[in-house]
Amino acid sequence: MRTQLTPDTLSGQQLLLAPEVTLLPDGPASGYAVLITDGVFTEVGPAAELTRRHSRLAVRHLDGQLLMPGFVDAHHHLTQSFGKALAFGEPSEIFRRVWVPLESRLDEESAYLAAKLSALESLRGGFTTVADAGTRAGIDLGAVADATTEAGLRCVLAQVGNDLDPDPRAAAAEAEAHLAHWSGHRLVHASLAVSIPEAASDAVLRRLSALSAEAGAVFQVHVNEHLAAVERSLVACGRRPLEQLHHAGALGPQLLAAHATLLTPRELHLLAETGAAVSYNPVASAWKGNAVAPATAMAAAGIRFGLGTDGTRGDAFRLMDAAEFAQRLAYGLASGDSSCGAGWTWLEHATAGSADAVGLGQVTGRIAAGLAADYLLVDLTVPELRPSHDLTWELVRLANRDQITAVVVEGKLRLWRGWPTEWDGPALVSQAAKAAEKVLAEAEVHRVHPTAAEHRRNGAR
Repeated sequence: MRTQLTPDTLSGQQLLLAPEVTLLPDGPASGYAVLITDGVFTEVGPAAELTRRHSRLAVRHLDGQLLMPGFVDAHHHLTQSFGKALAFGEPSEIFRRVWVPLESRLDEESAYLAAKLSALESLRGGFTTVADAGTRAGIDLGAVADATTEAGLRCVLAQVGNDLDPDPRAAAAEAEAHLAHWSGHRLVHASLAVSIPEAASDAVLRRLSALSAEAGAVFQVHVNEHLAAVERSLVACGRRPLEQLHHAGALGPQLLAAHATLLTPRELHLLAETGAAVSYNPVASAWKGNAVAPATAMAAAGIRFGLGTDGTRGDAFRLMDAAEFAQRLAYGLASGDSSCGAGWTWLEHATAGSADAVGLGQVTGRIAAGLAADYLLVDLTVPELRPSHDLTWELVRLANRDQITAVVVEGKLRLWRGWPTEWDGPALVSQAAKAAEKVLAEAEVHRVHPTAAEHRRNGAR
């Protein structure tokens, strides 16, 4: 008996779902089913076997649907959503002129609204998890956690520990409190961070990195993002950013190095040798960077990496497309590499690879028994994906967020056809827009370039 697909199809403590296609760790497969119990994938296997083994359960057939793991955004700034296009067309280091003044004007209410707006955009784009790299707003991080939890988004939540005092005790005490506070939370996973290596003493870098390792958390740092960042580190420390982390004893599997676009051969070796992970942020490179991270080289060297938006746009399918496209332009064309990751590289590193990079490889990122039921249903009956010849490549280059039927986190339906099922999404958008007007009126944001319309009126420059 066929199942009429409605939001109720995905409700219940125990579900036996049989989609047309399931995206397994080894690739797309037809004829599979998944058993979900209390928000966890408890069995994944051939539909005939699961149906026979669980004959008491009604099979919910999902004709024309792909069931795939939710995407994981390995690098985000949730409280920057009020800025958005203010950073477009701007030179590097926009944090000084846009993000610092904007976030400094956020109170807990506006930070909550900004974070929830980001969370909604992320869910609409197919992300079920985001790693927030920390906010410059002087607020209790509970406001950000409340926003993501209420939206239904899994969040790796960083506390920034910038501190140039050589005594690491104060920063360590705050870090330990943050890690302890969120321990055991189902959707919030604590992380520690330093914005850039030279913003903290060697002792603080070493201590926060060690605390992260002990807690099984990630230590997030912006590393080698663009020329200005590299040169600033050389002036301040006499070392490049990644070298400074190595010097301080902060490199290891717990490190999540954001961007890592400008790397020397020695720095690539350091990443591979220490097991550190990278957030490859291709859209950020295109919009405000000097270079593209050598992700295909990282993959060949066994360097762990995920894909991140850097808060640019919350669209996972466009992020994968950008990841492959940037590698082709930056490296593939010159070397005659027509494959550039063969499609699967970007799909894997946007899901399982990203989950591993943010420290949640044993929690989410794959359709596998024992992992959280964080998944998407994607409509396969659209002209973009019919006829289908290579679904993996098609997801990277042709799919888009409009095809996402449902977003599910921990077995609970969070979005149906782009909007929340249990809270008022459009009302949040309206409320956040009003709050943004007030925040931006008070923030001393400085843009180098005018708006696009003003630019056109003034002539190209």
